[in-house]
Amino acid sequence: MDKHGIRRRLVSALAMASALVLLTTSALAAPSLVRVSGPSPFVGCSTPKVGGVNYLNAEVEPYVAVNPADPSNLIGVWQQDRWSNGGARGLMAGYSTDGGRSWGRTTLPFNRCAPGGLAYDRASDPWVSIGPDGTAYAVGLSFDPTTVPPLGSGPDAISVATSTDGGKTWGNLQRIATGTGDHGHRLLDKESVTADPTRPGTAYAVWDRLFVANSTPTSPFRGPAFFSKTTDGGRTWSAPRAIAATGPNQQTIGNQIVVDARTHTIYDFYAFFFCTCPTIPKAAYVKSTDGGATWSRQHVVGQIRDSAVVDPNTGQYIRTEDFTPTVTIDQRTGQLYVAWQDGRFSGGTYPEVGLTTSTDGGKTWSRFRRVSTPTGRPAFTPTVAVDAAGTVGLTYYDFRRLQPGNTATLPTDYWFKTSPTHGRTFSPDLHVAGPFNMLAAPDAGGPFVGDYEGLTGVGTTFQAFFVQANCRTTCARNPTDVYTASLPGRVTPGAAAQPVAAAAETTARTRRMVGAAATAR
Repeated sequence: MDKHGIRRRLVSALAMASALVLLTTSALAAPSLVRVSGPSPFVGCSTPKVGGVNYLNAEVEPYVAVNPADPSNLIGVWQQDRWSNGGARGLMAGYSTDGGRSWGRTTLPFNRCAPGGLAYDRASDPWVSIGPDGTAYAVGLSFDPTTVPPLGSGPDAISVATSTDGGKTWGNLQRIATGTGDHGHRLLDKESVTADPTRPGTAYAVWDRLFVANSTPTSPFRGPAFFSKTTDGGRTWSAPRAIAATGPNQQTIGNQIVVDARTHTIYDFYAFFFCTCPTIPKAAYVKSTDGGATWSRQHVVGQIRDSAVVDPNTGQYIRTEDFTPTVTIDQRTGQLYVAWQDGRFSGGTYPEVGLTTSTDGGKTWSRFRRVSTPTGRPAFTPTVAVDAAGTVGLTYYDFRRLQPGNTATLPTDYWFKTSPTHGRTFSPDLHVAGPFNMLAAPDAGGPFVGDYEGLTGVGTTFQAFFVQANCRTTCARNPTDVYTASLPGRVTPGAAAQPVAAAAETTARTRRMVGAAATAR
């Protein structure tokens, strides 16, 4: 079974309250949006459908980074022309040299649809990071789809390309891991790349790898986190090796590295779970104090009380970040912040966004607290970042504008909050975008704008980099686009900052992970 099927089973196991009260909340006026993506350059590229539907001009799953050597230079990446059953026709990069006011676009060479690309049919899960010397690293997952169960993927690879001209051109393409994708072999997924903030030419890549010992469908599998690094600007990468070991039928997913610039400690954060019985996933991490040569045991940040995001009026499943955490670090102090969507605040009925923080290098963590504004509706897919002044910024989606009885559309908004108090209190919402109709987004096991979105600090401001649908009803010819917005370092309306609501502990939800050997692409 693929991950989309797992998600649908999860939906059937989670009941949504039939009557929800729409709460009105005050919010600030939205900032100006800049459209980053444009018409697909892959319209003439034909690859096998393998039972899927391709959504031309549907962009999803963006990420963004700022150039430390030139803060006016931003680089973002995204999936272009999403397939319903995994991956996209290709990956794109956008680049700005004027602080996000205007953007150029170029293809990334991770599959055959891009000039000079690798010989794979699809690509997915883009990520980008920029080092102190201005070298940009983009990582992507390349694969050939197949209908052979249960993993649903042919040969695959994790590859990295670099840019030294601000994202205009990409080269130095290196495959750092390959897999067969077949049942009984390796399946690679959910990679990310992080440039070391103080060591030019050094960057770290992490991903999860699923491995089944033999071809028996019921055989146990393992899903450890893998690591590779470069110290020469991406020309060579170290041999991949497991850094977060897992036992039988255990998996990591959503691996993301942050680096403490003061101590050079490398942290790899991820979601960790068992896949053979109902289980509560955990946000966890391992760390290295010697440049990745050795790694600590696994440390648990907290439980992820996952709850499915569904349309409150129809029960339709919406594919979101689910149980994958988002993480950032304050480079001035080393303070760590981890956020995720969690059902504990609603008694397991629907997810809201919460956050926890550590001031001692991950030894202890604050109580997981709600950050999203309570509206009686789901809040989901958070992204957290810290600016140069130590202010925390957080973005998320929610359905607060949905009216009871509306089954034709699903109005969705994108919001931004700041915390100048290191996560203790957060501002009221700043409205970034929307409402748009989430049901108009491409169907990838549910309407889908990405398993993650982008947000980065730019000096004492923030740059949001996200996807929204282009309509309030339907927009088949151009379903979604990537947008960006420059956001203030502090949201300071006349109203005082809102205290973050404390988490209400509950075990009132059951997660079913049966058959979760396959991951979402």
